[in-house]
This record gives sequence, C-alpha cells and structure tokens, in this order.
Amino acid sequence: MDRTRLPALLARESAEAERRNPRSRAAYARADHLFGRVPMTWMNKTAGAFPRYLAGARGARVTDVDGHAYIDFCLGDTGAMAGHSPAPVTEAVHHRYAELGGATAMLPTEDAEWVGAELTRRFGLARWSFSLTATDANRWAIRLARAVTGRPKILVNSYCYHGSVDESLIVTGPDGTGTARPGNVGAPCDVTLTSRVAEFNDLAGLERELAHGDVAAVLMEPALTNIGIVLPEPGYLTGVRELTRRYGALLINDETHTFSAGPGGCTAAWDLEPDLLTIGKAIGGGIPAGAYGLSAELADRLLGRTDLDLVDMGGVGGTLAGNALSVAATRATLEHVLTDEAFARMATLAERFEAGVRAGIEAHRLPWSVSRLGARTEYRFTSPAPRTGTESAAASDPELEDFLHLYLANRGILLTPFHNMALMCPDTTERDVDTHTEVFAAALAELAA
Repeated sequence: MDRTRLPALLARESAEAERRNPRSRAAYARADHLFGRVPMTWMNKTAGAFPRYLAGARGARVTDVDGHAYIDFCLGDTGAMAGHSPAPVTEAVHHRYAELGGATAMLPTEDAEWVGAELTRRFGLARWSFSLTATDANRWAIRLARAVTGRPKILVNSYCYHGSVDESLIVTGPDGTGTARPGNVGAPCDVTLTSRVAEFNDLAGLERELAHGDVAAVLMEPALTNIGIVLPEPGYLTGVRELTRRYGALLINDETHTFSAGPGGCTAAWDLEPDLLTIGKAIGGGIPAGAYGLSAELADRLLGRTDLDLVDMGGVGGTLAGNALSVAATRATLEHVLTDEAFARMATLAERFEAGVRAGIEAHRLPWSVSRLGARTEYRFTSPAPRTGTESAAASDPELEDFLHLYLANRGILLTPFHNMALMCPDTTERDVDTHTEVFAAALAELAA
C-alpha cells in the first residue's frame, strides 16, 4: 500500500460525500437543539463531516434523504440483523398496537411465555426476564450475581463491549493491571473498586484475578466483537468455565453481538454452559427489546431468598420492559425471521464475503487479516488477527478506516461505522456480497497505485 496516497484519497472521498449529500449536510447543520446535533451521540461515529440522514429502509437496503440507496451491511450495528422492517414483525406490531390496542399496560401477554420457551430452546437457559436493551439486561444480571454470591466485583475482558454498563469500562493498562477505559464519561467511582479485568484468551490472567475471591461474575462475550472480531483460541472458553466454577464466580455470556454465530449464538454453537445469558438488539426485529436468562439452579437459588425483593427492587428492567409490543415483535422475529434456516443462509453469505475480502488482501499482499463469526465478518489492518482486545485496539487505523468507509458509502455500500464489520441479514443476496468484493478491490487498487 502506498501510504503517501492516503491523505489525498481521503480528501477526495470526503469532498465527494459532501457533494453527493447536500440534504443530509443541511439537516445536520440545522440540528441546533440536539446534543451533538444527533438524536444519540453514537450517530456521530461516522466517516466524513456529517452522518447520512435516513429516509427509509427495507430488508438489506437503506435510502437516505438525498435519494441514494445503499446495500446495508451495518444493519443498525446489529439491531436490524433481521433486516429492516421484516414483514412478519411489521404485521405483529400492527396487530398488537393498531388492532388489539395497547403497547404497555403493566400486564403480561401470552406471547412472553412463547418467547421464553424459544429462548430456552435456543440458548439452554431455563428462566427468562425481559428488558428494553442489552445494557439493562447486563445491569440486572450483574445485580443478581452480586446478590446470590455476596461478592462485590465483576470481571470483564479488556476492550469488551457490554453497552454503557459502568463495571465494563475497564481495560488492561501497560503494567498489566486494570485501569479506566480512555474517554469514559462521568464514572461514578474508580472502576477498579467495582471491577477486575483480564485479557481475552488469557487463562493465566483470568485465574490471577479470580484468585482474589471477590468476583461475583465473569461477564464476557464468547468472542469479542466491538473492537474487531477476536475469536477464542482452542480450549479458552472451556478453561473460563472451569476457572469460574473453581473460584465460585458465575459466568454471564453476553450474546448481543455474538448472536450472529447461529440461532443460539455461541452458547449453542460451541456448547457453552453459562449461569446467565444476556441478549438484545436483534431479537426484536428493530423494535427495542432485550432479555436475560438464568439457569434453573440459579433461578431457584434467587427465588428462594426471602431477603431479596425480586418483585420491586430486583430484576426490574424498567417500566416498559416486557411490554406487549416488544414481546410481540420478539416472537415474530424468532418465529418467522431469524430462524435456523435463515442463519444457515446468512452464514453462507458471510463466508462468501470473507472469501472476497481475503482475495483482495492477498492480491495486494497486505499485512491484514479477516475474521468471521457466523453471519458477521470483519477485516483488520494487522496480521495475524489479534488475539486480545488490547492487541485489537492497537491495530486501529482511523485514517485508513475512514477512507474505506467513505469510498464504499460513496458507491452505495454501508459497513458498521465503528469498524470494518459486515453483517448479513435474511434479505442479503450473493450479488450484494459480490458488489462489496468488487468495490473493495477497487479501493485497494487505488491505495496500491
């Protein structure tokens, strides 16, 4: 790669993005009453001077207010893994809200038991409770873990992702000890008071931290996903489960992103045995929904504790959690959209995407790598692929990343804006994947010219 060409190429693509998107640029300039000019500040995490504004979306396509259509491999950073507005979810939401009436009445619906049973079939956990986000599911799983173990600390992996959970915003510092993740906003206390940290794929480091005897639970993704895909090495997850049992800590699998591994996430695909499992985003087909599951043994232990107010003070995901609309959307998504068959097709497409990216990398002999987790694929600017979150963070190259994202977007392709990740949905086609392969190859050719 000719690195000296990159600044000029990035400037060219930035100028092209501004030329192509005058309505988005104008809308962003007018957004004086929004904090950061966007409805949620993550929407500023995009290549270029402003985000594209949404006009509509259906299946694997997004249209912006300037009339451009995109092949969408971002899919709402996993929230739309079922595709945009899938027909079964649209029908279920309309039936619940417009025909039956009522989104939230603080009353259960029969759909909830169906969803709980289906989540048990997929993931193996026996008892389920609902939230609106995976962040909330993680918060309540953590509280239950502390309650049942009597221990104060939560252990996470360096550069993990569990939403905005305070306990998770810790990384491994240069000296190997835990320190606050850079950029954290308004931490309520020193994160080392609430948390311990170990590198992913480091069993010795995990045991060293668990040996203190104060860890209530290990909260982890079975594969890191939000710092680039970091896959577990052979024997690592088995070792995590053995160590947590040996040291009396619970194991919480956060499958919010790793749900891409299959209909039961990594937990089913790799025969894992967590004590709790959290999930959100994709299960509602785009409607806000999250859930946490507990093993039968853990649920019985908690329900047997007469000193815990599990009705009013514990396990509560918020007033709107488990509302009829979210639960109806979740049932439709799991029953009709993100089915076992759909996951098989999505994984095959992700394999095709991976092969196309790998061919481009190899054609130019770039020291890059590509990793896949079921329906999700990502390429990194380092080889071999990182084995820890800290290694993956060190491989970041914002200038190169921005160029590739803008180059693709200017030619009708969206990747996840946080990194170079592509996710397949049931409506993604082989032609969509091949279009990315062609445009990606063209971008690399320009870098190599």
